[in-house]
Amino acid sequence: MADRGCPLEAAPLPAEVLESLAELELELSEGDITQKGYEKKRAKLLARYTPLIQGVDPCLQTENRLPGPLMAAATPKPQKSRATNSRDERFRSDVHTEAVQAALAKYKERKMPMPSKRRSVLVHSSVETYTPPDTSSASEDEGSLRRPGRLTSTLLQSHSSIEPWLDRVIQGSSTSSSASSTSSHPGGRPAAAPGATTALAGLTAHAHVDLHSAPPDVTTGLAEHSHHERPQVASVRGVPRGHGRTVLETAGGVPVNSRVSSKIQQLLNTLKRPKRPPLKEFFVDDFEELLEVQQPDPNQPKPEGDQMAALKGEPLSVETSGPPSLLAALQLWGTTQPKAPCLTALDTAGKATYTLTYGKLWSRSLKLAYTLLNKLTSKNEALLKPGDRDAGSQQVGFLLGSCGVTLALTTDACQKGLPKAPTGEVATFKGWPPLAWLVIDGKHLTKPPKDWYPLAQDTGSGTAYIEYKTSKEGSTVGVTVSHSSLLAQCQALTQACGYMEAETLTNVLDFKRDAGLWHGVLTSVMNRMHVISIPYALMKVNPLSWIQKVCSYKARAALVKSRDMHWSLLAQRGQRDVCLSSLRMLIVADGANPWSISSCDAFLNVFQSRGLRPEVICPCASSPEALTVAIRRPPDLGGPPPRKAVLSMNGLSYGVIRVDTEEKLSVLTVQDVGQVMPGASACVVKVDGIPYLCKTDEIGEICVNSVATGTAYYGLLGITKNVFETVPVTADGVPVSDRPFTRTGLLGFIGPDNLVFVVGKLDGLMVVGMRRHNADDVVATALAVEPMKFVYRGRIAVFSVTVLHDDRIVLVAEQRPDASEEDSFQWMSRVLQAIDSIHQVGVYCLALVPANTLPKAPLGGIHISETKQRFLEGMLHPCNVLMCPHTCVTNLPKPRQKQPEVGPASMIVGNLVAGKRIAQASGRELAHLEDSDQARKFLFLADVLQWRAHTTPDHPLFLLLNAKGTVTSTATCIQLHKRAERVAAALMEKGRLDAGDHVALVYPPGVDLIAAFYGCLYCGCVPVTVRPPHPQNLGTTLPTVKMIVEVSKSACVLSTQAITRLLKSKEAAAAVDVRTWPTILDTDDIPKKKLASIFRPPSPDVLAYLDFSVSTTGILAGVKMSHAATSALCRSIKLQCELYPSRQIAICLDPYCGLGFALWCLCSVYSGHQSVLVPPLELESNVSLWLSAVSQYKARVTFCSYSVMEMCTKGLGAQTGALRMKGVNLSCVRTCMVVAEERPRISLTQSFSKLFKDLGLPARAVSTTFGCRVNVAICLQGTTGPDPTTVYVDMRALRHDRVRLVERGSPHSLPLMESGKILPGVKVIIAHTETKGPLGDSHLGEIWVSSPHNATGYYTVYGEETLHADHFSARLSFGDTQTIWARTGYLGFLRRTELTDASGERHDALYVVGSLDETLELRGMRYHPIDIETSVIRAHRNIAECAVFTWTNLLVVVVELDGLEQDALDLVALVTNVVLEEHYLVVGVVVIVDPGVIPINSRGEKQRMHLRDGFLADQLDPIYVAYNM
Repeated sequence: MADRGCPLEAAPLPAEVLESLAELELELSEGDITQKGYEKKRAKLLARYTPLIQGVDPCLQTENRLPGPLMAAATPKPQKSRATNSRDERFRSDVHTEAVQAALAKYKERKMPMPSKRRSVLVHSSVETYTPPDTSSASEDEGSLRRPGRLTSTLLQSHSSIEPWLDRVIQGSSTSSSASSTSSHPGGRPAAAPGATTALAGLTAHAHVDLHSAPPDVTTGLAEHSHHERPQVASVRGVPRGHGRTVLETAGGVPVNSRVSSKIQQLLNTLKRPKRPPLKEFFVDDFEELLEVQQPDPNQPKPEGDQMAALKGEPLSVETSGPPSLLAALQLWGTTQPKAPCLTALDTAGKATYTLTYGKLWSRSLKLAYTLLNKLTSKNEALLKPGDRDAGSQQVGFLLGSCGVTLALTTDACQKGLPKAPTGEVATFKGWPPLAWLVIDGKHLTKPPKDWYPLAQDTGSGTAYIEYKTSKEGSTVGVTVSHSSLLAQCQALTQACGYMEAETLTNVLDFKRDAGLWHGVLTSVMNRMHVISIPYALMKVNPLSWIQKVCSYKARAALVKSRDMHWSLLAQRGQRDVCLSSLRMLIVADGANPWSISSCDAFLNVFQSRGLRPEVICPCASSPEALTVAIRRPPDLGGPPPRKAVLSMNGLSYGVIRVDTEEKLSVLTVQDVGQVMPGASACVVKVDGIPYLCKTDEIGEICVNSVATGTAYYGLLGITKNVFETVPVTADGVPVSDRPFTRTGLLGFIGPDNLVFVVGKLDGLMVVGMRRHNADDVVATALAVEPMKFVYRGRIAVFSVTVLHDDRIVLVAEQRPDASEEDSFQWMSRVLQAIDSIHQVGVYCLALVPANTLPKAPLGGIHISETKQRFLEGMLHPCNVLMCPHTCVTNLPKPRQKQPEVGPASMIVGNLVAGKRIAQASGRELAHLEDSDQARKFLFLADVLQWRAHTTPDHPLFLLLNAKGTVTSTATCIQLHKRAERVAAALMEKGRLDAGDHVALVYPPGVDLIAAFYGCLYCGCVPVTVRPPHPQNLGTTLPTVKMIVEVSKSACVLSTQAITRLLKSKEAAAAVDVRTWPTILDTDDIPKKKLASIFRPPSPDVLAYLDFSVSTTGILAGVKMSHAATSALCRSIKLQCELYPSRQIAICLDPYCGLGFALWCLCSVYSGHQSVLVPPLELESNVSLWLSAVSQYKARVTFCSYSVMEMCTKGLGAQTGALRMKGVNLSCVRTCMVVAEERPRISLTQSFSKLFKDLGLPARAVSTTFGCRVNVAICLQGTTGPDPTTVYVDMRALRHDRVRLVERGSPHSLPLMESGKILPGVKVIIAHTETKGPLGDSHLGEIWVSSPHNATGYYTVYGEETLHADHFSARLSFGDTQTIWARTGYLGFLRRTELTDASGERHDALYVVGSLDETLELRGMRYHPIDIETSVIRAHRNIAECAVFTWTNLLVVVVELDGLEQDALDLVALVTNVVLEEHYLVVGVVVIVDPGVIPINSRGEKQRMHLRDGFLADQLDPIYVAYNM
């Protein structure tokens, strides 16, 4: 079939047709119309505009269903030769190419977001590939087509569309059309026109709307706006509200010109396209998230024919005069015809190097047999020809070991090429058994005595040889062939092929196995034929060599594969002297591959004029188990005329044979492989389950019953029985025959004239969603996509991987070295469309690798199982990847529908009925613990410091260490008091401040900061501690300092000389407006002054200090701490940790906010203990500083952060021995507490404990604390009380806001550790997040806390009362409605344990699950980012860190690559797989970045929202961004 014309062009369609098409697709997506109806209506609409499929007669396009398979006797037409082309023509079919092009023409070019790469990853790419197509231009065809209810490509049509959108948001609209048809970022803040921005800013200032509310869920069709109950305070990531519009706020919106956001928009547009109607889903709203079970399509074609009967081949006529065995034949020819040529071997130049005669073969065989039997210690039958080392050689070695092989035979030349060990012996290959190597060239063999003959063991059921076969999974098995089978195979081939004595056969195949061995070594010897063996190396140099040899030797038969025919076609130009008229049989060994027909046709077209007769081409089918299954015979041997069948791919995918009349595009043309072998019978049985016979129009596995098949898999009895001893049965269960059949692994059917047709191999079968697809067919479709030669040498591998309980198709292709990024992306998107159109199946992953990098099989093909293995292990190293989980994964559990909530009263009643107690717990009562007299005396910290300075002036309170471990500054009670007085005097005189003014303290960690803090208290000012800017990173750290100073309304800034200079420097001026700083006082050189009087607050409820910090969601919140709360906090910590003036504690924390600030600045003054201060920054130059200090000062109690613990675990892992030598001993530690505002990181605390156990750290010492903005210390392990407990919960139940305890190690189990003991005076209750009713024991809800040291409220710009009321004075809606609680914003649960606490009561453990603000609402369920991140980090060893966030309901996964940039793309598929498997979520975007890009705050928590903003503003400089389709 010659190329016909050009591919189809799609004519531009009129607007009304496009509109009707859009409506039609909408109907289809909503399930109002069947797929079939949709296709009919669509075809009708397009009929006038679709050009006829070229070359197909219009009368054929009418819908005439034919009852059975349409078989046409293939009459070859002489046609013009095809242009040469380096594509792999084995899969070439013009009809198919045309079909694919037509299918692609039907698709409108869809804009899919192109993955973005960093330049260093691009090996050869032009600059243009960097700028994505401008999505805001609607000039192209796709931009102008607006479909109803879809996101359009334009970012903002006009300013006028903003207001209605906003109104809807403010009204809390939840209709997806309203949100999606106007703005391209539903829920994000549109920021295009300046007017729009200010309009928005004004509106948001007054209306308390959460503009970060979730946009409609485009991935599932659910549109839910989850309005958080926790509005957000001024964000550090943008400018605080009311600051004009100088900086674009990206907290919810995104800069318009951002490349990333436009790509995400394209992705959303693509995902919103209507898919096929979803299959019936069922779901039970419980922890068991049932994966959707695929229901069979009621319209699928079903087999309608009669049950087939077993097909018998002609009887095997055994000539009585013939030799009784192969060895007898060799002896006969060796003695009677010693000069007859047996084998001619060629070199790579095509010259005959050697011709072996039958006499020589016989004498050499005798010599070898004699040497083996007499000269070697052990007898050995199994014989492996070395040289076939390939990608699967380890498996071959395993097979050799299991067969007990101890001896390898080789030739001189081959032995010289083998790798040698230092001893000169042949090296042992990996996985191979130890072998003795014997060279069999004549000089190495011993001549046998004159009359010596071996004992003939050449008949019967003994094993003659073992042939290895590699399975789909890559394992290697050995098929044993008995002597009798061997003889029967030779006889059957002789009869079927009509081999005669002294005929010449040209063999291109591997002579060591399969058809090459059966025809070219065994049957040829039986018939005294002359074989011309063409090595693979010669074919590579000269693809025409086999044709030239046929010509020069006048060969009667040739044995080739379709690849060899194709190669010779490419090379035949200008060869005029070739004549193939001598051939009577051209055996095509891989005729069972349906795609071989194109090579056969093309070869005939070209060589018919050179004497090749059409009937000479004889495809055959074979399998390692059944040997030759069928072969086409020429008419002179009684063969019927050849046939072709044009089958519907859709029918084939359901396992039935249908002629495709409706849809001319997706067809498979197959040729017959002739008749069953002589003496054999064959039948077709169902692939799965009991081997029932198939119906006549059904595809099944071909089974053969013959004496000439293999007998077993060596040593594998179980699978041998399944394959070699199958008993096919009729529908009634009656066996077809009393003799067992052998399964061939070939899929096909029996056609007219009893011809066998093969449509594919079981090894290439992929069952996706109940439909079967053949890997070769998908390869053919992919190759037909680009006539412009994109794939390097047509090298494409297709296989399936199991993800989420179904097969998913993966296509890996080698791209040509000169392909650009644009080319590859365009090719990938076209391949997806073609496969979807022709096969109606989605490709899960499409990967492109550089040319020549896929693992090769021995003869140069792609080693599929090895490729699959590399893909699964992340070792494929692709240069381009496109994942399409959104389209492929249709069996996700149905999104959870929110059930009508049970009221709080019913909940309580339910809990009582179930015998559950209300989940509440409290620390010890303060009243019992301490005399209230002291509490009253210690109400103000300023008074406490004066009292200590008066009573114990020289008692040391603070020691500050530097990186070397030396004490750089100390402070006794009196020193601290005097320094505080000096600061207070300076504030009042130089700063002219009044009581109640706010002062920002910008200091490095140290005693200066503490002195400045008490100085503020002495003069009645309110201190605000601020982390100083980083001199090397002013651009990002200084704006935060400035913002805190402004938001806190500080009237003055106190700092050191160095920082003061920095704040006013030129570099600072580039980052912020330095003219607007308030007064800056440098406290390094203030005069010694005594205060006239120290300020005493009028009441304990007066503000003591402001505590500002940035939450993990990027929100800057300042909380107010009163004097009463401050002293209550110190009192609780003192009691829990048993702190007295005689104690020393070590603190390695940042002193700027939360518990870190309290421990650093407040507790020592209150309790009088000595604090050894270790600034965490110093650990960067000396990791062991903190642990050495703990050991040196024998600290019983020590505090650190997760980042410190991680630095120690990573940095000191190999140094514990050295530390022990230095005398570091941690046995003094009673409790080591990690200060955190998150779920305890069990793996880190456990690694730390294990690692430093060697240094004496007690196993039970490490624990965590829990605090948050509303209360900085809720839980603290302290020195007494039971050890922290760990429970295992079901992760799936957590997604549904439930707690289900499971055993350790059970699937989906998640370990949770108790966050320390509840502090004295603290009460905790678990409340429902929405109804605010109390929950029962072990129920997940929000943790509410009531305690004297709760903060009194947020300090914000507007002092918004609603925030205050909501977070700091919440009441339960039922039960105890009087108590005032503060809402922590964290999810957790309480559980009563069997342990008892100090008071003898049963201990209540509090488990923190995660921050409510951080949770991701996806598919109606609540996910905690840390769980997804943990799974992702486990996916590949090169993933150093990971963070996830959502953007427009797409899950974005950012991974840090700790490896080579070239390997970055390996991670995309692994990340997508693991999140699907473990969390049932489809990843929308995978971003691969350098180590250290994910921002982490001083507490070691990931700043996911900062990361999100950086990503959307295109600031991450990612290595690769993959947009999953």
